[in-house]
Amino acid sequence: MMEHADRHTDAPHAAGRGADALLKRRLLVSTGLTCVVLAAELAGGYFFNSLALMSDAAHVFMDALTLFLSWFALHISEMPPTEKRTFGLHRVEVFVSFINSLSLILITIFIFYMAYGRLSLPEPVDSVGTFIVAAVGLTANLVVAMWLMRYTASDLNVKSAFLHVIGDAAASVGVIIAAVIIYYTGWYLADPLISVLIGLIIVFGAYGIMRDSSHILLEGVPKGIELSRVAADIKAVEGVMGMHSIHIWSICHNVYALSAHIDIEPMQRRRMAEIFEAVNERLAQSHHIFYTTLQAECSGCDNGDMLRRLTHRERGHLH
Repeated sequence: MMEHADRHTDAPHAAGRGADALLKRRLLVSTGLTCVVLAAELAGGYFFNSLALMSDAAHVFMDALTLFLSWFALHISEMPPTEKRTFGLHRVEVFVSFINSLSLILITIFIFYMAYGRLSLPEPVDSVGTFIVAAVGLTANLVVAMWLMRYTASDLNVKSAFLHVIGDAAASVGVIIAAVIIYYTGWYLADPLISVLIGLIIVFGAYGIMRDSSHILLEGVPKGIELSRVAADIKAVEGVMGMHSIHIWSICHNVYALSAHIDIEPMQRRRMAEIFEAVNERLAQSHHIFYTTLQAECSGCDNGDMLRRLTHRERGHLH
């Protein structure tokens, strides 16, 4: 006998289905406002000869990307799956995150190269123009942060975007400090030094995004989830004799899935549906896992193999 329990819950946190329309509008407006700041800092960095502004522009690009991806995650969660893509397009968010974080690291390497040249041969910088553009950027970042603050407690995706914006606000403060130093002292080395500092912040953030995105693309166990604790919680449900062949992965950021073979006590098999429901409830409440596929009475499985090895088989071969 083979029984399956599939649970695909339309939970509020499952990529934001039924998300607040106001939040989506704020994310789009915030993305647009951040893009305006990006254009201003790129132009200001070029015309005022400020490498620090150019570096901050790269950081602003990361913020614009994060805000857009936050909106995109809410948007694609409303799109139905298809016969070709049964999980929908959630992984697009992860793939774009990986590609853009890689491009940011490459941009930062170029910034470091430019900073190296200016450290050995400082160039004049228009401190007043740099100050004005950085102040505009700081103001925009603070406005966006205020718009998103109320949503950070309930949405991890928005919280990530909020933290990026706060980080960019700090970078804008650094540019302002460099502009003030140059204005009063004429010490042009402040500009490349601040650009290097901002570049290090970018590399740190981009590396974190690359690490998390690649972990999801490689079907890794989601961050913050311990497989042993999940297995113990499943076994603790009344009627469960054991479990094996467990797999836990992320469909995208903050959307987790699990499949497992559950061994039901012989005298409890009439309660199979009730037991599976209890397992699902425990997984949802304790581990944020809302998409589950549970299989009972698995014939031919090694019950001691909790992490079952996947084997490659040719089509038409049963053994």
